Amino acid sequence: MKSSEDMEKKEPLKGGEFLVKKTEAKDVFIPEEFNEEQLMIAQTCEDFLESEIFPNLDRIDAQEPGLMRSLISKAGELGLLGISIPEEYEGFDQSFLTSMKANEAIGSAHSYSVAFMAHTGIGTLPILYYGNEEQKQKYIPKLASGEIAAAYCLTEPNAGSDANAGKTKAVLSDDGKHYILNGQKMWITNGGFADVFTVFAKIENDRVLSAFIVEKDLEGLTINPEEKKMGIKGSSTTQIFFNDVKIPVENLLGKRGEGFRIALNILHIGRIKLGATVLGAAKRTITHSVNYANERKQFGQAIANFGAIKVKLADQAIKTYAAESAVYRASKEIEDTIELYMKDGMTKGQANVLGPAQFAIECALLKVYGSEVLDFVVDEAVQIFGGMGFSSEAPVDRSYRDSRINRIFEGTNEINRLLMVDTALKRAMKGEIDLFEQAKQLVEELQERADRPVTLKNYYEEKLDYINNFKNAILMVMGVASEKFKRKFVFEQEIWLNIADMMMFLYAGESTTLRIQKLEILKENNEEDLDSLNIYKDMLDILVYDSAAEIRKVGADAINSFTMGQERLLLLDSLDKFTRVAPVNVKEKRRKIADYLIEENKYKF
Repeated sequence: MKSSEDMEKKEPLKGGEFLVKKTEAKDVFIPEEFNEEQLMIAQTCEDFLESEIFPNLDRIDAQEPGLMRSLISKAGELGLLGISIPEEYEGFDQSFLTSMKANEAIGSAHSYSVAFMAHTGIGTLPILYYGNEEQKQKYIPKLASGEIAAAYCLTEPNAGSDANAGKTKAVLSDDGKHYILNGQKMWITNGGFADVFTVFAKIENDRVLSAFIVEKDLEGLTINPEEKKMGIKGSSTTQIFFNDVKIPVENLLGKRGEGFRIALNILHIGRIKLGATVLGAAKRTITHSVNYANERKQFGQAIANFGAIKVKLADQAIKTYAAESAVYRASKEIEDTIELYMKDGMTKGQANVLGPAQFAIECALLKVYGSEVLDFVVDEAVQIFGGMGFSSEAPVDRSYRDSRINRIFEGTNEINRLLMVDTALKRAMKGEIDLFEQAKQLVEELQERADRPVTLKNYYEEKLDYINNFKNAILMVMGVASEKFKRKFVFEQEIWLNIADMMMFLYAGESTTLRIQKLEILKENNEEDLDSLNIYKDMLDILVYDSAAEIRKVGADAINSFTMGQERLLLLDSLDKFTRVAPVNVKEKRRKIADYLIEENKYKF
C-alpha cells in the first residue's frame, strides 16, 4: 500500500483556483490519512464528551449555575483548550489539520461545543495572532489551561452583517493612559461567564474598528441576563454594556484601525472550523437515526427495512461524507499554505492568519455547505423518529433545535454565499484567478464544445470529466453575467446566490471524487480493500448525479434572469450539456448504502 509520503506533492492551489484548475487525487488530503497522534487527540476529545458532557446535557441546557464554566476548566486540565496554542504559551502546538479534527470530535457536544469553540476560536485567537508579546504572555497560558474563559464582542443591535457599522466608541482619556469605552454588544457567546473579552469599537471619529482586550471586572461593564433561545440553550448568550469603561492603553489589540481586519480574518478561521464542527454533530445524528430505525418496529418489522427510510439514511450519509471530504481537502491546503508562508519568512502568527484568508472562498463555502448538510441530517432524523422525534425525550429534538444557529453563526449563509462570489470576482479582476479569460474563451467555443464527440473513459476519468464540465458551467454563467452587468453586477444578488450554490456542489463533488480515487490508489495492492470501495462509489455516483441536477437548476435560474432570445437558448443548451451525466439507479445504490449503515448500526464511512 502506498503512503501519502510516497506520492509526489506539488504546491497547493491558491484559494478559489479550484474553479479554473484541475486537481489530482494524489495532491489532496483525505481523512483516512490522519496519523495515530491526530486520531488519539480526537479520541481524547470524544472520551471527554462521553464522560463529562453527554451524561449532563439536560443540566447544561438548564444552565445550571457554574456548570458550563467548570466544564471549560476541565477541558483545559486535559489540554483540550490548548491544542493549537504554541508550546511557549503552554499549549500543544498542533497543526491546523489536527485542530480541525479535534473540532469535529467536539462538534457533537451540542451547547458545550458552542462554548468550547467560542473560547478556543474567536475568544483566544485574536489575542494569540494579534497580541503583542506582553499580552500573549499575560492571557494565552491562562486561556489554554481554562483558568480564564474568553468571549468575542463584535455584533451590535444595528450592526450584524455590517460589522463596521457598529457605534461602540472609545475615546482616549486626557492623561493618555486609558481608552474610555461606551456602547453595547449583543449575542455574545460565553458572555455570562467569560473573564476576558475581545471588544471591537471605533476610536474617536475613526471610520474603521479597533480591537481591545477588556477584562470582566472593569468598572462600568454590565452583563445582561441570559438570552432565551430556540436552541443551544446551554450556551451562555448575553448582551454587554460599556458605560465609561476605562481600558488601559496597553490593552489595544493590534494597531489602531486594525479591528475590522482582525474580525474578518478570525471569521475566516471560524467559518472553516464550523465546517468541521458540524461533521461531528451530523455523524452522531446519523447514528441516532440508524439505531432508532433498527429498533422501531411497524407492520411486524423494523422500519429500517422500508425503502422510504433507506432513502433518508443513505442521503444523510452521502451528504455528510461529501462535506467531510471537502472540509479536510481545504484544511490541508490551508495547512500547506501556512507552511509555505512561514518558509517565505512570515511569523507563525501571520501565517496562521493569512493561510485561511487565502482560502476565504473555501472557508465561506464550507461553512454554508456544512451547516446546510447538518440541517438536512437533523430534519431527516426527526422524520425517521416520527412522533418520537418531536418529543424532548428523544435525542434528535435537541439536535434539530441546536443545528439551526449554524446557518447564522460566523456570518449568515446568505452573506457567505455573496462573499464567495465577491471574492472570486475580485481575485479574477486582480489576475489572481484566471477566471475571465477562461470564461471568455469558453463562451467563444460554446458551439464547438457542445458538438464534440463522446469518448469512453474509465470510472474516475468519467467523473472528473463531469466535474470539469461543472466548472465550465460556472465559468459560463459568471463570465457572461459579469460582462453583461459590468459594475452593476454587484446589485444582482439573486444571481450571485445561484453561482454560489453551483460552486458548492462543484467543490463537494470534486472533493469526494478525489477522495475515493485516492483511497483506491492507497488500496491498490489489496483486493479485499478494493472491493470495499464499491459502497463509496455508490455514494459518489449519487452525489455527482444529484449535483448535476442541482447545478443545472440554479444555473438555469441565473441564465433566465439576464438573457433572452437566441442567447438564452444557446446558454441553456450549453448548460444542459455541461450537466449531462450517465443515468444512475439511485434506488438500488441508496439501498446498498442504507443496508451498510443498518448492518453497522452507526455512521461508519
